Amino acid sequence: MAPRRLLLVGEGNFSFAAALSETLGPSTSVTATCLQGPADSARDPAARRNLQRLRERGIEVRFGVDCTQLADAFELHDREFDRIYFNFPHCGRKAGVAKNRELLAKFFQSCADVLAEEGEIHVTLCRGQGGTPADEPMREWHNSWQVVAMAALGGFILSDVHPFSCEAVPGYKCTGYRSQAKSFHVEGALNHIFTQSLPFEGSQPRIFKIRLDDQWFSFPEPEGLAGKLNRGFLEAPSSHPIRTINEKLISELGKAFPLKRLKCSFPLLPQGPTSVLTHWNCDVLPAAFWISLCEDNSSPESLPGGTRQDMEDFLVSFSELSLPKAPGRDSKEEAHKGTYDQAKVCLRPSLLVHVQTVIQAPDFLPGSLHVLSGPVFRKCHILPFRMPAFHETLLILGFNKNLKDGSLQSLLDHLKGILESLLTQISLEGSKLSSSSVEFVFQPNGKDYMINVKSHNFGPGCAKDLLIGSITTSVASIVNKDQCFVFVSMNLDLLAMLVWAISDWRMLWTFDNRFLKSFIPGKIEPFKSYSLYPPCYVHDISFWIDEEKGFDELEFHTMARAVSQDTVTSIQFLSCFQHPKTEQVSLCYRLTYQTCDKALTRQQVASMQSQFRKEIQQRLHVTVR
Repeated sequence: MAPRRLLLVGEGNFSFAAALSETLGPSTSVTATCLQGPADSARDPAARRNLQRLRERGIEVRFGVDCTQLADAFELHDREFDRIYFNFPHCGRKAGVAKNRELLAKFFQSCADVLAEEGEIHVTLCRGQGGTPADEPMREWHNSWQVVAMAALGGFILSDVHPFSCEAVPGYKCTGYRSQAKSFHVEGALNHIFTQSLPFEGSQPRIFKIRLDDQWFSFPEPEGLAGKLNRGFLEAPSSHPIRTINEKLISELGKAFPLKRLKCSFPLLPQGPTSVLTHWNCDVLPAAFWISLCEDNSSPESLPGGTRQDMEDFLVSFSELSLPKAPGRDSKEEAHKGTYDQAKVCLRPSLLVHVQTVIQAPDFLPGSLHVLSGPVFRKCHILPFRMPAFHETLLILGFNKNLKDGSLQSLLDHLKGILESLLTQISLEGSKLSSSSVEFVFQPNGKDYMINVKSHNFGPGCAKDLLIGSITTSVASIVNKDQCFVFVSMNLDLLAMLVWAISDWRMLWTFDNRFLKSFIPGKIEPFKSYSLYPPCYVHDISFWIDEEKGFDELEFHTMARAVSQDTVTSIQFLSCFQHPKTEQVSLCYRLTYQTCDKALTRQQVASMQSQFRKEIQQRLHVTVR
């Protein structure tokens, strides 16, 4: 939709307003403002001519408007501008970068009061001033105006940047500060386009309710998984790229094999003898998210963290989960009431936990490809392509032992062909991935494979072997004299990232509607981020560890994710120091904070780092230095 209301601030001789107004239709209104008074503009012949042109076109002109106090210049009913322009902002004379940063920061905070919800802010800066990689040459961060960081103070993100051309607005003549004779250098200037960011949500976890028989239970969303439970990306009518790639994958496999799609249950697994975890897949248990179910007969309205409407989306039927009864309650009456102890359960770390159930089902069909898709959750270190929550597709194929080699090879050949076809549908700058980009790498046991993809879709110099899945052909706990089985597990999130060139896995989980609007049904094109060049903030932390209790580095990373709301993108081990007298051991780490879809300020990061210091001291039994 074309912008309807435009606001121009910091106009010098009003030549930009006059030139722009002539390119607009009658449905668009323009308000041109400047800081000076009418008398100052009257002394400039060019300004007088431009003001005359504006008045003839019915353009509103306002004098004495401070761009850092826009709410004072417009009544409440007169705000909601669709676009705000500020060309070549400057504090004047020989003001340093710090003063000009302050001007930008106050301007962006002021814009938050008068910009429409989906509006844009256009800021034109001279070459190098912005401090982003779009500048050529790019200044050192400390010597730039740090425009993205200043915009974050007002809750805005950089969504686009392109060269500024005076020729694009014929008649525009750039002036200097307050229309001084010496104009700004416009060669290499850039127009930065900012949009509103979603705010950071509070850290209060959502409360989920589930039903087992006639009993209700509740549990809080694990801190490290905030916003990642019950998203329904794989369910119709979702248009999420994860569902798109899953449907494409399954559809292609269905051309070669008879398919049987299985419904995936809510991802909670009980602890104890009823668990489906077996010795051949229990290696993922140390990384599982464990939670406690508490009996809860309260109504959804009484639960913290959501309204009744919110909670209705989280209600889950739990008919398949068996939980242990509380001791001393063995009577028929108590059993009928369904009373339970506080039950310890974990979120499913892999769909492989369901293998035994699937192949032992009475309706399991050898020769058919059984497909199970759903979200899985596991703790992991903070690395670019490691994620605590992702969507997995599990393929299960059973066949006669005599047909093992042929059936297995057929599946591998078709799978490789399908993956390579998906990965070559797009690529950056039109160059396709090589035909050998997908590799099945033999494991040391000589039977199983890992599915590797060499990626070129994340920019030059970022080629990387990514592990997107595994193929298991031998499971000791599954014994059948006549049949063999193959299990293919694939990470759909990584596959979607590769196909659409989405460089940050966190973008898949954003609540920002602009993400899904970037995808055109039926077309696969590289994803263009709406949050460009987000600034990084670096903090170091060092602490003494308790050698008797040990130090859990995985939990350290998990807590960093939770406290920072997934804004910590890197944790680098720096050093280990042992005190020569006490022999106490101190560890030092460097944390890098950066977002992919929200405005993040230095002050917010400092608050997160302070909270993180408190949390690890309380929960990891360390002493922060």
